[in-house]
Amino acid sequence: MIDIRPFAQLGHADHGWLDARHHFSFAHYFDPNRMGWGRLRVWNDDTIAPNTGFDTHPHKDMEIITYVRRGAITHRDSLGNTGRTEAGDVQVMSAGTGIFHSEYNLEPIPTQIFQIWITPTEKGHKPSWATRRFPKQETTGQFTILASGYADDKGALPIHTEARVLGLTLQKGQRSHYTPAKGRMLYLVLASGSLLLNGQHVTTRSGAAISEEEAITLEALDDTEIVLVDTIP
Repeated sequence: MIDIRPFAQLGHADHGWLDARHHFSFAHYFDPNRMGWGRLRVWNDDTIAPNTGFDTHPHKDMEIITYVRRGAITHRDSLGNTGRTEAGDVQVMSAGTGIFHSEYNLEPIPTQIFQIWITPTEKGHKPSWATRRFPKQETTGQFTILASGYADDKGALPIHTEARVLGLTLQKGQRSHYTPAKGRMLYLVLASGSLLLNGQHVTTRSGAAISEEEAITLEALDDTEIVLVDTIP
């Protein structure tokens, strides 16, 4: 089963400094049919105006992955962590027992991010934050695991949940395949470009909820950048 979720049909909130699209119910956007997908709870597509951002606020018992598509995001938290994550790179905040943080766009251009929230397998772990560069050559033509709850996934940023976040870039005409373990649920979003997903057309910033597929084949119709979450139900 593949359910294409076009960008134009996503939830939308324009706060002036923040233009947000919601793949799942979030804040004032509510759709009872889109409350999450497996352990994936939130996928927000945010555009943040220059010299603005999210003031300090709390989180608890959530794995929050930020994939920067354009510009950069500057992070500070109550653990004393501070860092700047640039386009193509990833940061992970494990909220655990509780953490306060802020996220600002201190760049002269709008910053665009995917912010992905995944529920932890168990609550109450120690909060943490980390960031990592993922050069494009690492993700070209093959999926790269960006964040993972599995210790065997070396090089990935750790998260406390039975899920993986993967990245892939394809040049126009390239194909790639992905075979999930039985019973897994996938959610895929295009950061840029367009492709055929098992023959179905997916466009920039649109999503696809995937389940009960033995494998997926991706054929790039343009130069395409993809983010995929692979999770348990």
